[in-house]
Amino acid sequence: MPKILVTGGNGYIGSHTVVELLNNGYEVVVVDNLCNSKPYVKDRIADLADRPFGFYQIDICNLNDLKDVFHKESDISGIIHFAAHLFVEESVENPIKYYQNNIVGLLNLIEATKLLPKVDVVFSSSCTVYGNPDEVPISESESIKPAMSPYGNTKKMAEEILRDHSMANANFRTTALRYFNPIGAHHSGKLGEDPLGHHTHLVPIIAEVASGKREKLMVFGNDYPTRDGTCVRDYIHVCDLANAHVKALEYMLGNDQISGFDAINIGSGNGQTVLEVVQAFERATGQRINYELAPRRPGDVDRIYANITKATRLLGWKPELDIDDMMVSTYNWEKNK
Repeated sequence: MPKILVTGGNGYIGSHTVVELLNNGYEVVVVDNLCNSKPYVKDRIADLADRPFGFYQIDICNLNDLKDVFHKESDISGIIHFAAHLFVEESVENPIKYYQNNIVGLLNLIEATKLLPKVDVVFSSSCTVYGNPDEVPISESESIKPAMSPYGNTKKMAEEILRDHSMANANFRTTALRYFNPIGAHHSGKLGEDPLGHHTHLVPIIAEVASGKREKLMVFGNDYPTRDGTCVRDYIHVCDLANAHVKALEYMLGNDQISGFDAINIGSGNGQTVLEVVQAFERATGQRINYELAPRRPGDVDRIYANITKATRLLGWKPELDIDDMMVSTYNWEKNK
């Protein structure tokens, strides 16, 4: 089976994807600087997959260290690139941190791939590239608008860089997965979202309120033009998302006819308001959630959810886990971590 390099493979989505790759027989090498993940994760990945994998604790913003990995792992066939800072609010407060890390890291990765004869790249992109869309659900033909945050702008810029490089180099192909809001945890309860800092994403915060770690949930904005005034998002189970990355890789490795750059939406195809997510959590777990309404946050768009027809047509992928699965697995992870 091909050898796959996963940058940021110790993180939330990365770790679930590494498990999925290993379970599908791939040889895997992970690079991660552990800036937003914990060392125990790599041991749990190996335990869940019952297989070892390569691991390098390096920062991809250090080009020499990254090249050393490519020299040692010269038979890499594919790359899944997750490594990036990812918090919208933080990016608004500290934009240079995001441009420095997310763009320089990508440029270094592209430079290091010149050591390989050819490579296929699956890029962890985001629905934030669509900005505040005119219509939903969003298809890949939707125009790319100015980003609502520096984080979103780094994803937009990264896609442009990858598109240009892929079009100029026949031996470098890219599929950007524009995914929506990943939530949930591994069914084993051994993997889930566990950043080094405080949670800033909705569903983990809800779980912390339910477990008594937080007093209440702050709901930012109740005056949006939506069903109940709160933001609408498309939530996708992290295990379905991990499977989509493997499907995208299989599609590229098994198809000599494709070239250049392509982008594919990965989501559930449905939108849920913040208050509907709270209600779903309460229904699925039996836990009441204390919340308080607060002013809007900078960088948040009104509503965004996906048209996933292209993912089904090209990759043979569709989500299998519903909103209740997402809520139950998140709460189980919160209680067991």
